[in-house]
Amino acid sequence: MTEFQSLVPGAFVRHPTQADWGLGQVQSVIGNRITVNFENAGKQLINGDQIGLVEVSGDAT
Repeated sequence: MTEFQSLVPGAFVRHPTQADWGLGQVQSVIGNRITVNFENAGKQLINGDQIGLVEVSGDAT
């Protein structure tokens, strides 16, 4: 199982190279396509094969 497949809707993530996007919440995961709603960048479609989103625990928000 690849890393992005462990993400589930509702999980909080950060983009590894776009810190200014802020905290994001996973909206859906379909195959390698991950839709995330970021605080400062809105809804973004992420290719999980190319970008390794960093999951944030509830304590780190």
